[in-house]
Amino acid sequence: MKPLALSINDTAKALGIGRSLTYALIKTGKLDAVKMGTRTLVTTASIARLIQTNKDGTQAS
Repeated sequence: MKPLALSINDTAKALGIGRSLTYALIKTGKLDAVKMGTRTLVTTASIARLIQTNKDGTQAS
């Protein structure tokens, strides 16, 4: 089963960016995050959407 969400650290590693940019992308709505207790998780669907958007020539930040 593929994960539905990743931690901030795993998201940053997967995208090859830092934690600060990951949080900035969440704040601007380019990544969707959910709170599970004290953890913030980023949906893999929003990660795929961000990659597809950038692949189509749009800027990430």
